[in-house]
Amino acid sequence: MTTVETAPSALGEPTRRVSRGWIAAFAGSWLGIWMAQLTPVQLLLPAQIDAQLHPDDWVDSVMAFGVISGIASLFVIVAYPLTGALSDRTTSRFGRRRPWIAIGALVFAFSLVALGFQTELWTIGAAWIAATVGFCIMTAALTATISDQVPVGQRGFVSGWMSAPQAVGIIVGLVIVTELVPGAAAGYAVLAVVLLVLVLPFLRRHDQPLAAVERARVSARSILASLWISPRQYPDFGWTLLSRVLVSIGNALGTSLLLYFLMFGLGDENAEADLIILTLIYMVFVIIASLTLGRLSDRLGRRRVFVFVAAGLQGVAALLLAILPDLTVAMIAAGLLGLGYGCFLSVDQALATQVLPDPASRGKDLGIMNIASAVPQSIGPLLGAFAVLATGSFTLVFVLGAVFAFGGALAVSRVRNVR
Repeated sequence: MTTVETAPSALGEPTRRVSRGWIAAFAGSWLGIWMAQLTPVQLLLPAQIDAQLHPDDWVDSVMAFGVISGIASLFVIVAYPLTGALSDRTTSRFGRRRPWIAIGALVFAFSLVALGFQTELWTIGAAWIAATVGFCIMTAALTATISDQVPVGQRGFVSGWMSAPQAVGIIVGLVIVTELVPGAAAGYAVLAVVLLVLVLPFLRRHDQPLAAVERARVSARSILASLWISPRQYPDFGWTLLSRVLVSIGNALGTSLLLYFLMFGLGDENAEADLIILTLIYMVFVIIASLTLGRLSDRLGRRRVFVFVAAGLQGVAALLLAILPDLTVAMIAAGLLGLGYGCFLSVDQALATQVLPDPASRGKDLGIMNIASAVPQSIGPLLGAFAVLATGSFTLVFVLGAVFAFGGALAVSRVRNVR
């Protein structure tokens, strides 16, 4: 009697550990993504806005940057869950996620190149919004591959390779645009090329196609209806989502206005050079925390306590900057923030994959989770800008950062069905 082997279901829970090659390609993709996303946020975009605005008061530059980031966040709210829902329903022979990863990378890269040539505030904002949409399309699909292909016992470690490249990407991106290429336009172009080159190896990896019989009905009504996940019916999902929102806002408040803090809060004449030093410190601790603590959480089978402590460390870092605004203190805070955020990024991502309501909607549900990370990165600068405008200093910015981080720690403590 002949036994016919059937292809594994795209909706099945993964049990086979992913290989080192898969992890390397996954990490390389995220390195390109973070370089392309965070280098503009940390340096290129604020400097570009300032160069076009020529403000009499530096607060005007902070406000302009905050407004552009805030508008971009509105598009993030739509792009993330919509892309996730569409990828959940994609029956391409190339798989569900790879087509969207490729589309997102192209939109992201071309928008960055266009951004470098803009000379008006509204066109700068429009190009950045387009780049942000590309970022969302790409990362919504890429994040979903964790739930699709990585077994639960490996997710903390693999998620660490999603977060560790963030720190490396920031520092490498800053070095490239400040030391190796002339001008903002060239900097944006180089970031775009690096993004496309680094994502190619992952696009060559297998992505199990969705069988036609597994495909959910595609309609605007069904997609819109699926975007609501009841926190009463799925409380662990709700608390995890709230925790991520709060911690991400706290982190954005502590990092997104850092260049302005050095320049105007501390009167640092070497602000750009010191920004690289602070980022390097942050990077080292993010890498250490995300890789070691992510793996430790896998071995112990625990997530909540790691996320709770990670959020608390970020709150402490923000309080230090609020109480003692000094470059040396900023270096200590950068280490604490990196330690806390690195742990949070890896373990919270693993936690998120374990509280999803339905395997058929992983992309959409993780897209909603991604909103909780990405939107705060856009709202944080705007909220921080209002705090600076109201007080004329950065103290309130860091106090708010601490409040949000501690709130995130309390929220994750309410998760019940994941240890």
